[in-house]
Amino acid sequence: MATKTPAETEIALQRMVTIYVVTGLLFLVLPGTFLGVWNLVSISGRHSLAGLAPAWLQAHGHAQIFGWIGTFVIGIGYYSLSKMGGLQPVAVSRAWASWALWTGGVTMRWVANVSEFQWRLLLPVSAALQLIAFVIFFVTVSHHKAQPGKTKRAPIETWMKLVIAATIAFLLALILNQVETAVLAATAEHPVIPHWLDQRYLFLAAWGFPVLAVWGFNARWLPVFLGLREPSSRGLLAALGASACGLAAALFGHLQIATVLLLIASILATVSLSVFRRPRKPAKTQGVSAMFPAFVRGAYLWLLIAAALGVYAALADTHGGVWGASRHALTVGFLSTMVFAIGQRVLPAFCGMRLLYSKRLMGASLAILNLGCLLRVASEVPAYEANIRAAWQILPVSAVTELTAVTLFAVNLGITLLLPPPCPAVARPLTGTALSHPS
Repeated sequence: MATKTPAETEIALQRMVTIYVVTGLLFLVLPGTFLGVWNLVSISGRHSLAGLAPAWLQAHGHAQIFGWIGTFVIGIGYYSLSKMGGLQPVAVSRAWASWALWTGGVTMRWVANVSEFQWRLLLPVSAALQLIAFVIFFVTVSHHKAQPGKTKRAPIETWMKLVIAATIAFLLALILNQVETAVLAATAEHPVIPHWLDQRYLFLAAWGFPVLAVWGFNARWLPVFLGLREPSSRGLLAALGASACGLAAALFGHLQIATVLLLIASILATVSLSVFRRPRKPAKTQGVSAMFPAFVRGAYLWLLIAAALGVYAALADTHGGVWGASRHALTVGFLSTMVFAIGQRVLPAFCGMRLLYSKRLMGASLAILNLGCLLRVASEVPAYEANIRAAWQILPVSAVTELTAVTLFAVNLGITLLLPPPCPAVARPLTGTALSHPS
């Protein structure tokens, strides 16, 4: 086979990451958000979780965390590490193998949970496909070489340590998912993870790889995008340590200790990233919403709210309302806001040096997303814990509001990817520049 030119390799990488982004968007809109809206409308109509299949709730969560965010992480990981050097000869073919296995596994999991068709077979097979896909990714990126011209690797930077920790947490979550599904297939009557185990697993799935990955990439990108001071390495490593201890405590069932440690980790990360300190330079908002810096900072407010609600939930939750509000503040308020903000900033560049289709749609999607999250978090506790009628009526409104935001986000990125780039793809140096300072 003829060796590809740098331009051909670049185009192949851009096509690959584009397909990962589109796949993640499909999981976000259809089995993720749409099913979540359906679930919440059903719960609100009954004023209770009773009568709603727990398997549907777990299908929604799996599609959001693994189908959307997980797909984005793997695709961007392949692309970014290829740019940093050493992966280009093999990354594209392995990335396509990972994509096929990962997409098939996540889809199979959703079908098994929702339909219960042959779920004893589909559930463990779906977990195996996802685990194999991620192992291919993990092995590939673990063997990347130093950049051309360098005889040895430079010391690992703090942001990369966070990303490595996130990758390990991702792998651990998939291993536990494989064990869980095998046990369910052998012993359970329905494809539903028991509540006590699901509660612990959700800590790893939500507070593990997504949060650590965001902290890592924020440490690399926010000084450029928002003009912030350089992050404190000591503070970020302390946040990583507190987070790891918190996750370990959660897996062993010590939820009060876990939530306190995660609150400490969140405060340390927020302070270390200088998110709320006066920036050194003006933010770079060309091509994106002028409110981009405000939404990034707002995401960290949601992170602190999520962590504080987690502490409260471990002490006082009785009907699941406080736990639900905490998880929603984390997954929608923090993670989704960050993906909506940073994603619309960097993904068009990764997918062929494109320009975002609409700055207004970006701003609208972020504003509506945060409004929906505010309605959900503010109403979930009084609805579940105090059975207040008005709060139950707000919950479906919050769901439709968030679905609107997700649709706008998907439409904006979809049109961006469908329109031709401003200029044909050209070869760029396969270095860390694209990862470090996306234009």
